[in-house]
Amino acid sequence: MSTDSEQKPEYFFNTRTKMVEKGQLSSWDDLMGPYATHEEAEKALETAKKRTESWDDADDKWGKG
Repeated sequence: MSTDSEQKPEYFFNTRTKMVEKGQLSSWDDLMGPYATHEEAEKALETAKKRTESWDDADDKWGKG
């Protein structure tokens, strides 16, 4: 049985402050995540951009099919 102290921390990227937060400290309106590591949270905007571009490419291919 695990306790709260044994849980791994979650990291969030705050889109308003452009800072990584350990745990949910701000309003969900300003957060992206959770991420497993600080480094993943730092790259939240880059990751979101890459995923959006990939989905846009898939939509374009689907629309031409």
